[in-house]
Amino acid sequence: MTFKLHKLLPVSAAVLAFGAMCANASADQVVKIGHVGPLTGGSAHLGKDNENGARLAVEEINAKGLTIGGQKVTLVLDAQDDAADPRQATQVAQKLVDDKVVAVIGHLNSGASIPASKIYSDAGIVQISPSSTNPSYTQQNFKTTFRVVATDAQQGPALANYAATNLKVKRVAVVDDSTAYGQGLANEFEKTAKSLGLNVVSHDATNDKAVDFRAILTKIKGENPDAIMYGGMDATGGPFAKQAKQLGLRAKVLSGDGVCTESLAQLAGAAADNIVCSQAGMALERMDGGAAFSAKYQKRFGHAIEFDAPFTYDAVYIVVDAMKRANSTDHAKILAEIPSTDYKGVIGETVFDSKGDLKHGVISLYNYQAGKKTLLDVVKM
Repeated sequence: MTFKLHKLLPVSAAVLAFGAMCANASADQVVKIGHVGPLTGGSAHLGKDNENGARLAVEEINAKGLTIGGQKVTLVLDAQDDAADPRQATQVAQKLVDDKVVAVIGHLNSGASIPASKIYSDAGIVQISPSSTNPSYTQQNFKTTFRVVATDAQQGPALANYAATNLKVKRVAVVDDSTAYGQGLANEFEKTAKSLGLNVVSHDATNDKAVDFRAILTKIKGENPDAIMYGGMDATGGPFAKQAKQLGLRAKVLSGDGVCTESLAQLAGAAADNIVCSQAGMALERMDGGAAFSAKYQKRFGHAIEFDAPFTYDAVYIVVDAMKRANSTDHAKILAEIPSTDYKGVIGETVFDSKGDLKHGVISLYNYQAGKKTLLDVVKM
């Protein structure tokens, strides 16, 4: 009996080893794609919306099946929180590099994307921001920085032109939240406003954690502007507009995509109807795939799109498109294919220029009617 067992043991070990080899051969290759946005703090609702868009794309691609270089690939979304804080953004960026992600979708805020971009550049990992609009982000001569939205150099002028031409504004006050995004947008607006002959009566700064704007607004009331340009996010822009209304300011409030969200009506109350804002991309209702994407998003997450989810969704597909063209999951080979992207997705056609910006930027302008975000116009840049 002992002799037979002795003879069988090597055979059993060989069978087990063969089985393990087969299992390894058939195992999917796991490929991580990073996503970063604020999941805590005043912009957490926007960060989660961005994450949801990327997650929806990853889940769809995995369900359809992805094969690269003859091997099945399973994508994993490595989602991180930067709290819209520049210091935390760099820490998270290093974590994603250490996690060996092949690409990063993010960050949401320019003030986070810009400092994080140096870390991705040093690691040779592509970064596609779905929402960072400060021109400086792609002006650092990094080969890794891309975005799928227009820039503030387009958004600021579009707002200023609308104010001068459609709203007949003559006098305007400018306020920014001292972030890379808010300050950059406000400066671009002011530059164009002055070139159009508008009288910029003042330019004040607050911060992105402020809750009380009455001192600035009282000063501005005395300057009697026709409009106030506010550079910042909806968490502060909503209360800013509400307090302006409470103080009896007649001026329209103009702002960019950080304010132009579905949540603004709750944050600003009735004052939302006094706001005109821009979005640095095609309006959802004008996207060819907008309605279908909106329905998929609603079904998966149980609520409507907040803001930039279609842009993160397409950004994931752009990375996978580069992966397929490279026939590789190596981050360096993926990066090498990104500049030649010509991808038609939910947000339209994405083609990058030499800096990583869109070749054909679009600005959508909105107002709020009875608290409902309503499209005014689409401007092709």
